[in-house]
Amino acid sequence: MVREQSPIADVIGEYLQLRNAGGGSLKGLCPFHDEKTPSFNVTPARGLWYCFSCADGGDVIKFVEKVDNLSFPEAVEHLAARAGIELTYEQGGHVPGQEHSQRRRLLAANQAAAEFYADRLHAPAAAPGRDFLSERGFELADAERFGCGYAPAEWEALTRHLRGRGFTDAELLLSGLASQGRRGPVDRFRGRLLWPIRDLTGDVIAFGARKLDPDDNGPKYLNTPETPLFKKSSVLYGADLAKREIAHQRKAVIVEGYTDVMACHLSGVPTAVATSGTSFGDGHVKVLRRLLMDADQFLGEVVFTFDGDAAGQRAVLRAFDLEERFVTQTFVAVQPDGLDPCDLRSKHGPEAVRDLVARRVPVFEFAIRSELAKYNLDTNEGRLAALDAAARVIARIKDRGLRDRYAVSLDRWLGMLDEEFVLARVREHGARALAGPRRSFREPAAGGGREGDRRGGPRVDGDPVARGGPARGGPVPAGVPGGPGAAAVRGGAVAGAPGASGSPVESVPYDVTDPVIQVEREALKLAVQRPALCGPAFDVLGPAAFTARPHAAVRELIDGCGGARGAASAQEWVVRLRDAAPDDQVRGFVTRLAVEALWVPRADGEPDARYADAVLARVEELAVSRRIAEVKSRLQRLNPVDAQPEYNRTFGDLVALEQRRKALVEKAAGAF
Repeated sequence: MVREQSPIADVIGEYLQLRNAGGGSLKGLCPFHDEKTPSFNVTPARGLWYCFSCADGGDVIKFVEKVDNLSFPEAVEHLAARAGIELTYEQGGHVPGQEHSQRRRLLAANQAAAEFYADRLHAPAAAPGRDFLSERGFELADAERFGCGYAPAEWEALTRHLRGRGFTDAELLLSGLASQGRRGPVDRFRGRLLWPIRDLTGDVIAFGARKLDPDDNGPKYLNTPETPLFKKSSVLYGADLAKREIAHQRKAVIVEGYTDVMACHLSGVPTAVATSGTSFGDGHVKVLRRLLMDADQFLGEVVFTFDGDAAGQRAVLRAFDLEERFVTQTFVAVQPDGLDPCDLRSKHGPEAVRDLVARRVPVFEFAIRSELAKYNLDTNEGRLAALDAAARVIARIKDRGLRDRYAVSLDRWLGMLDEEFVLARVREHGARALAGPRRSFREPAAGGGREGDRRGGPRVDGDPVARGGPARGGPVPAGVPGGPGAAAVRGGAVAGAPGASGSPVESVPYDVTDPVIQVEREALKLAVQRPALCGPAFDVLGPAAFTARPHAAVRELIDGCGGARGAASAQEWVVRLRDAAPDDQVRGFVTRLAVEALWVPRADGEPDARYADAVLARVEELAVSRRIAEVKSRLQRLNPVDAQPEYNRTFGDLVALEQRRKALVEKAAGAF
């Protein structure tokens, strides 16, 4: 009778999602082992199930035995209760209202406790509990929908009630409803607001309780301990309410608390579930995969929605570690102002909760951006450190194509605009991960959060100077700082020269074959040899126009001598510069600039005003290009929705800079 009144598809469908497999059969992910492709088949016409991977099967009773770890009599009792069938027992006959199995007794005790707590929520003493719910936007009807209750602030209120219903002290202790006191069992929950925790079939198996009295020295939240019914590592609060919508929408939303689940369901997000007294782990993954029938990465979604505080961020990063356990796509939704779904609904309405879930981002993207947020992305050093930290995250993505796509995105988020460099860096970290011990991406590497050396630097398109690495083009000629017969150039700066320390100009290797070095050097030669041709146009070039520190030192020297427009004759001008030089190194470099031939594209080799204007325009154009790269980098990091005024201003700056660069390019045409 019990077997016939328990349709196997309906019973199994309460534990996992089943889909049509054709030929009158259904299929789903096996609940007894991990698998990516469904191999668990159900044939309703025959009342049987079979897993081709496990090579095991049976009828509906055997399924309940295995999935709930029950004995045969307990499985029959469970199905009988589900079907509304009253059982008759041998050796004692018909015993109305008294189940013999331990599981049924514990379930009955929890159900009786849930009814007791729900009834007490209406008592005058429960006013703090009702106020707690009301302050968060919940009505009594909402509390009834989720079974909320109140535990009286008494030592034995529930214990006395359940004893009167025929439950023994041993059953109260085993169910976790009571704890052992000095004179016997006492209520585990006292003066708290409670939520009943149900299994997938809807049976109450545990409780979560929130303290209401600020003077209560107990924990903020208190849960039922592990019992024969309650294994917190494999139970999701709200799954009994959400399971059908999860199967229908192929989406699950993971939140942190009981009130968050309530807020989501009441806001039109009926797929929300939460853990109960523990972090999200492998057991919860298995439950969700069964409900989602997680066998296709393009059809399902798991959205982790955690608080925006540090603990919530850590919880999301823990979810990253479990991402590979899912086949479906995983996402993260975090409210920027740190509000959880409950507070969000209370302050901004149900639409805000739906918008939060709609704004989800892939979990990989969130983990990468979380790493980037730890660094100052306005400096090359910060961007390189952030790149290495994020590269360790990307290196853990198994799909190579997806790794490369996130490397491209990382380049954009950093504002480097050098995809090849970022891809190489990511692949380098991937190779290290394969070659050495696997390190969690959250663990900082030695040396201030970076791994490895700086064998390269970020380069911005349009800015061939902003690069690291060794000087290119071979040895530096004699007479040039750093070359034979000259003082060593350290980090691109003449030792002891102005601008060698504290300069606003970043160091670059001094490579005379670098086109940018050549342009800057040509402008300095013009300012030293032919100041009358340069005049104010040279003087208005700011310190950032010269990227090499030796060049910046000479530019500062010229400015200190009154600028090119203050020069009298060329000879007197060179003498003045040499006399004002701070040391022999700078003095020697000025001498070199004064005698080195200009690269004038004329037969007579004599520069004119047009040539000088073109060279200076080229120097300024390179400086504007660097500025454009910086603005683009900042623009990439701005959210056009959350920071609209700043985004619009920055975009306006970019447009103006592009227009200026276009004019300078035209002016510089023909210089070289």
